[in-house]
Amino acid sequence: MPDRNDKLTVALKKHFGFDKFKGNQEAIIQNLLDEKDTFVLMPTGGGKSLCYQLPALLMGGTAVIISPLIALMKNQVDAMRNFSEEDGVAHFINSSLNKAAIEQVKGDILSGKTKLLYVAPESLTKEENIDFLRQIKISFYAIDEAHCISEWGHDFRPEYRRIRPIVTEIGKHPIIALTATATPKVQLDIQKNLGMVEADVFKASFNRENLFYEVRSKTNNVDKDIIKYIKSQGHKSGIIYCLSRKKVEEFAEILQTNNINALPYHAGLDANTRSANQDAFLMEQVDVIVATIAFGMGIDKPDVRYVIHYDMPKSLEGYYQETGRAGRDGGEGKCIAFYSFKDLQKLEKFMQGKPVAEQEIGKQLLLETAAYAETALCRKKVLLHYFGEEYKVRNCGNCDNCVNPKKQVEAKDLLLTALEAVVALKEKFKTDYVINILRGKETSEIETYEHQDLEVFGSGDDADEDTWNAVIRQAIIAGYFDKDIENYGLLKITKKGKDFLKKPVSFKITTADEEDLEDDDNIDDVVVKGGGGGSAVDPVLFSIMKDLRKKMAKNNNVPPYVIFQDPSLEAMATIYPITMEELQNIPGVGAGKAKRYGAEFLQIIKKHVEENEIERPEDLRVRTVANKSKLKVAIVQAIDRKVALDDLAESKGIDFAELLNEVEAIVYSGTKINIDYFLHEVIDEDHLDDIFQYFQEAESDDLEEAINELGEYSEDEIRLVRIKFISDMAN
Repeated sequence: MPDRNDKLTVALKKHFGFDKFKGNQEAIIQNLLDEKDTFVLMPTGGGKSLCYQLPALLMGGTAVIISPLIALMKNQVDAMRNFSEEDGVAHFINSSLNKAAIEQVKGDILSGKTKLLYVAPESLTKEENIDFLRQIKISFYAIDEAHCISEWGHDFRPEYRRIRPIVTEIGKHPIIALTATATPKVQLDIQKNLGMVEADVFKASFNRENLFYEVRSKTNNVDKDIIKYIKSQGHKSGIIYCLSRKKVEEFAEILQTNNINALPYHAGLDANTRSANQDAFLMEQVDVIVATIAFGMGIDKPDVRYVIHYDMPKSLEGYYQETGRAGRDGGEGKCIAFYSFKDLQKLEKFMQGKPVAEQEIGKQLLLETAAYAETALCRKKVLLHYFGEEYKVRNCGNCDNCVNPKKQVEAKDLLLTALEAVVALKEKFKTDYVINILRGKETSEIETYEHQDLEVFGSGDDADEDTWNAVIRQAIIAGYFDKDIENYGLLKITKKGKDFLKKPVSFKITTADEEDLEDDDNIDDVVVKGGGGGSAVDPVLFSIMKDLRKKMAKNNNVPPYVIFQDPSLEAMATIYPITMEELQNIPGVGAGKAKRYGAEFLQIIKKHVEENEIERPEDLRVRTVANKSKLKVAIVQAIDRKVALDDLAESKGIDFAELLNEVEAIVYSGTKINIDYFLHEVIDEDHLDDIFQYFQEAESDDLEEAINELGEYSEDEIRLVRIKFISDMAN
């Protein structure tokens, strides 16, 4: 008799088309099937939804999923219906439904068809809904986006605080709470509020290996930088986050003026426009959404290739959640934030007038954001530390600080001078005033207080304003200064600062490169490492299938990825399934999906195979493809088998330079290859390191520039190491 785990894997394959669970999904699902309260911390893209979708299908009764956004509910319901042959399997009840639609939903639930019912917390409080839910058999409650419960969470929703008393009133059943971001403090707050302190906690690693994190100085050219970046990405999907609705609309208009297919999204738009703009993005009718943080919570679009923050968010949790919307399919995801400390100061000013406790929370969250933006450490290390996780890798190779380490300078004497100035001013002035004193700037305010006569006046005139701002800002982050919350912004010296005055220790600050501050056209020079989207062996077939998917999506009025996700299409363009049985062996293709959509895909794959005389040996890792690509495929296969490159060129009847042209084309198109076995045979280790380091530090990969700069090495050596560099760092 098969054990429970085998049964779960069979059910996973049957309903969702996957052969195995990700991370700790299986343990979470089993815990819920055992009717135990369950708390799940799992990053975006980790497969949170499956943790309640599969148990809902397997358990008797209906699971009640409490979810914060109407758009998210519709998205999830569409996805569930596409996994199943029965449309009634999932429903939602919210304010967008009329009375007749609600009666239809209730009819399906009472008939036993519905396994998942999505409700907003506001709908849950309505007396008629409470009465109805008391009549039905409930399998469990799932609280999605559970961080909305916590005042320390980044999307605090007061109505989430009322969930516990309401579910108690409806009837006691197991609870699963799920969130993609929660610090230990937020986690405890959620558990206390839901009365599930004793719940079993499942915490996945918050490390998203495929995401590249980068923070850029925000200059006057930020609009140009973003436009240039978007245009370099072709028609890939991207999200731009702005903090204000006004900026969202303005910037969406700027993008449109620059021939970029973009739409705005924020809570101030009427519901129809908002819904239409979101659907246009999901259906791939537009490439870019410019949005406030209202957009994207739980939106299951797997192929967002970049998330850009026009403004730094108010908290690191918000930042992590928003960047997590990139690369959910495990493919390429670039996260770029534009940072200006002045932006955070503005946010701090907006908090004035709020209760002191709320200001204190907000101020702490902003400080953590500033610390992340200004750090010279690996960004992944800083982010994961924030979520209570230790990241032991020294260099992630996937953030700007690891790829291009920041310069740090010793600033012990500068900090000492700043502390002495604050002491002389009796801790009664703000940063700007302190900097004017240090630089010896005679303002009318300084003359009023007669502070030009103080000994510290002009004591720091050898450093400019930007340096002093960096010293004080990073000293606040390091805990030497504090800002008085009651008297907004007055600089105070902490105990750590007083200790430093008695016994100074090393204090290093990060300084922005002048090139970063002045900015020019070199905005795309950072080399990105990470999974690349679209790594199908047969790009022609992949493209044909994407067109078919788009057409079917339009006819079925669902987003393209609901039909088949990119990794499934990539596998089809590699394995060439031509029967229903073969199609169901493709990752992400279950029986329901194969039956619903498979026939047309099998038809075009079969036609493509016949027209191009493609061999389909099941054991070949890399398939032969259309004639144009045969040489490239043969080269990749030979390199996989570690054939010496000079032998390979000879066997193909081409000279070595021609072979290098082909290999360069392969790596520049995004395919990762490993020629280390050959490099170690033909290039001295020190020479290899020299050339590799040159490309790490160079502003471009131009071959002529490299040959001029690296005169002692041959062109072939430089080209070979450049191939390794691009493959290692960019693919």
